[in-house]
Amino acid sequence: MRILILVFIYVYCLLIPSITVKAQSIQFLSGKVVNQNNEPMMGNISLLSVRDSTLIKQNDFLDGVFQLSDINQKEVLVKLTSVEFADTFQRIIYDGKENINLGTILVNANNNQLNEVVIKNQTSLLKHGSNGSIEVSVANTLLSTSSSVNELLGRVPNVVVSEGQISVLGKGEAIIYLNGILISNERFAAIPVSQIAKIEVISNPSAKYDAEGKAVINIITKRNIESGIMGTASQQITVSEFAGTSTNTLFDFNYNKGKFSVIGNYGLQLGKSRELLYTTRTRPNPTEFMKSELTTDWRRKFDNFSNFGFGLQYTFSESNYVSFEYSGNVDDLGGVVENRNSILTNTSDSFYTTDVDRNDVRLNQFVNLNYNSITDSKGSSLFIGMQFSNYNGFTRDFIDENGLVNSFTTERYLKNNADNAINIINTQADYTKKISENTKLETGAKLSYATIKTSSDFLIADDKESEFELNEALSSDFKYKEKIGAVYINYSSILGEKLNFSLGARGEWTSYELNTTANGNQKFNKSYTDIFPNVLLNMPVSDEFKLHASYVSRITRPRYQALNPYVIYQDPFTTIEGNPNLRPEKVYAFEIGALYKKYDFKIGYTYKVDPISGAALRGVNPNSYILRSINLDKENNYFASVSRSLSTKWWSSTNIISMSYTKSVDNTYSFVMGATKPQIYLYTNNTFTIPDVFKIQLLAWYLGNKSYGLRDENSRSTVTLGIERSFLNNALKLNFSANDIFHRFNASGNYTVGQTEIYYHRTYTTNYFKLIATYSFGNSKKTDYKKKELEQTENSRAR
Repeated sequence: MRILILVFIYVYCLLIPSITVKAQSIQFLSGKVVNQNNEPMMGNISLLSVRDSTLIKQNDFLDGVFQLSDINQKEVLVKLTSVEFADTFQRIIYDGKENINLGTILVNANNNQLNEVVIKNQTSLLKHGSNGSIEVSVANTLLSTSSSVNELLGRVPNVVVSEGQISVLGKGEAIIYLNGILISNERFAAIPVSQIAKIEVISNPSAKYDAEGKAVINIITKRNIESGIMGTASQQITVSEFAGTSTNTLFDFNYNKGKFSVIGNYGLQLGKSRELLYTTRTRPNPTEFMKSELTTDWRRKFDNFSNFGFGLQYTFSESNYVSFEYSGNVDDLGGVVENRNSILTNTSDSFYTTDVDRNDVRLNQFVNLNYNSITDSKGSSLFIGMQFSNYNGFTRDFIDENGLVNSFTTERYLKNNADNAINIINTQADYTKKISENTKLETGAKLSYATIKTSSDFLIADDKESEFELNEALSSDFKYKEKIGAVYINYSSILGEKLNFSLGARGEWTSYELNTTANGNQKFNKSYTDIFPNVLLNMPVSDEFKLHASYVSRITRPRYQALNPYVIYQDPFTTIEGNPNLRPEKVYAFEIGALYKKYDFKIGYTYKVDPISGAALRGVNPNSYILRSINLDKENNYFASVSRSLSTKWWSSTNIISMSYTKSVDNTYSFVMGATKPQIYLYTNNTFTIPDVFKIQLLAWYLGNKSYGLRDENSRSTVTLGIERSFLNNALKLNFSANDIFHRFNASGNYTVGQTEIYYHRTYTTNYFKLIATYSFGNSKKTDYKKKELEQTENSRAR
């Protein structure tokens, strides 16, 4: 890290001679743009000639802050433009200072009606932040046609969604924020895609973000600045040859009058989904030869997949407000799981069929109460939030199992009755002190308390007429209590005139107690404290060339289900079980980047201690296997990437290419070490607009083969094509899309652990045709609902 700082200081010093020779004129201009509520605006700054208004320089700004250098003018006209505020002008004259800070510029709201705005150019999909983050536009792109936020994130550049995990390339698993506040996966599943304006991918999060997760994905909803009522109603129909047909009905609205603001949403998904897993397990050693070919077919039926939300806000003044929100989702899942397992050994040839009649119901509920205040004229702020989360569910699965062993048939019936309850209470306070325009101090504290109770009973009968008896080996009770306290401090300022820095540290104390009756009565308890330092540096060499570097440390605690040894039954020789011995994974990441014109370059290194992985491990019986999460010893990852965006009146395009190299090490589970090879990632997103006719959108990405010593993963890709047309003065939009046209999005690979060679291939419901009709209604003119939520990492671990 010391070398990185010296490099930046050295480059900075080299620039000083070139700056001093340009005297007697304005060289550097900076400032911040905010609205009447002291909220940072996004838009464009242009420097115009006072004589003839010709363009001298221009640049975009995302979070209100703008900087322009190498101006070399005695007098300029500053023009600030955006769809968020009215055009604003300022005349700047050289008065002996080469570097001028305009301070905070207050802009007025844009009172033009929406139908009066005519967009002349394509909106760029991607914008780059000075700290290596990227901002992805969602509204009016192919991303906005996604049925869910989960599907949406799978289309975001540098983000990979697979096997229930959301990861950022080069970093690892990410945690999800909504408008700057942490939420759970269950929560973000309830967010209406129609309300999402953009996605921010923060690969180098500062200390103010929870240390859980290697990266942060911040979902930013649209800002409705008009009063009255606004809403959208959307109907989606998805047809898939692989899975069948499903429908998704979405409705959301905003209402504002006076100091009160109300939001609400409801979504209902019905129909079918499917997931298919083919696995082979082979022990080639002749003395204990075994070959198993297992096919698991999840044919899910959405009896009632719905989400709902209601929020109320009261604004005391322009600088403070209080908000309340109640939201949740119901998952009533039916359908069947079909398992087919063929096992060949030296002494037997057997075939098992296991059909699971699913009856799983989940009800998740969340209550938020938050207070937000601007405490001084400089923009210092205070946020206090409290939240209660409740997850309740039960499973009543009926299992029909048949076997054919050396020409002899077997049959038995099983019942899996399970009840699950999770309660989480969170409190959080954050304070930001604006010391000056370029200097601020952030501090905060968090306390959370989680309790988990699970009871699982497996009942077995030899036939339908017999009485079911409890199987104690498959049944268990699980209790878990956890407390986490956290404090953080983050200081950001500017060194000299160009080197911006941010120094921070987050301390987290964790204490937990785990009790389980699986494999006999077991009890685990532990307390530990960690400090996570963070350093961010960035330096704008010029308007078109910017540098950044970072060091970030993070932690990933095991998900609650991964700790629970509760048995998910697939067949007599295959179960999925938790691992109460899992340890937290710790991550240390370095990154250096440069932004030149529309090109973004990054190189980085990530070191992981006790990385959390998974494997099929041999069970007690000779041919049985248990799928569970495990800790490897360490992992090293190197990555490099470059991206380029362009935009014209009829075409916008974002393109990314990256390369990563990963090597994992294990000294516990007898993984067989194999080759290590780099992995390539390609991404392109294009929008073609024919004015007043339709819009064509093309998205494609490719993730190449990956070999990281302990495992080989095969390539995957997707190509999605969409066409959109608006009617009734843009009130009605029709969109037709073909997703994953070649059905190449799947997870497959192989590894060898102990004496067993394992191959797997998982296929998802990604190949489909979708028709969407969205109608926007309302008579709004100004609304002021600022949705703030509090939810901690503990909720995301409730998956």
